[in-house]
Amino acid sequence: MSLSARLRDLLSAGHAQEMTLLEGDGHFHERPASPVDAAVLVAITERDRPGVILTQRPETMRKHAGQVAFPGGRVDPEDDDLVAAALREAREEVALPSASVDIVGLTDPYRTITGYKVTPVIGVVPPDLVLRANEDEVAAIFEAPLDFLLDPANHKTNTLDYNGRTRTYYELFWDDRRIWGATAAM
Repeated sequence: MSLSARLRDLLSAGHAQEMTLLEGDGHFHERPASPVDAAVLVAITERDRPGVILTQRPETMRKHAGQVAFPGGRVDPEDDDLVAAALREAREEVALPSASVDIVGLTDPYRTITGYKVTPVIGVVPPDLVLRANEDEVAAIFEAPLDFLLDPANHKTNTLDYNGRTRTYYELFWDDRRIWGATAAM
């Protein structure tokens, strides 16, 4: 069975975590009632040990400087749907050709305190694609093993104060990279 088929089976079986854990930002009152739709591409490489393509944002960015993220962003008016938005953003950020992505499906959206409803779009891509970072949005492109990311032993929770409230968030460390917040939760 192909990786895409196995992932489709897993996705159709449902999520392993309760939604309250996935909506880690849900208890903040300042979250807008009408969130902005966004989509990210969770690009999983087709190899013996599948990996997930991630980006690290430049330290010079106004928002989310230096953070690890999936390729993705806001849904634009010209996007037909969430899948189209995720594919467009992946093309723009890392030059990932849309035709190279076998779309598996979508997972539940993640709502952020910054007013976004982010839908992860799961896709399988060939290994060793030549990707190119858009230097305005991406400082580095790397791949983390899927089994590492899914292993609960690697998931830590941490807290910080945000606008006078304590916020709990997920955090993982892969090599020298800190994967945290919405990216870790998704």
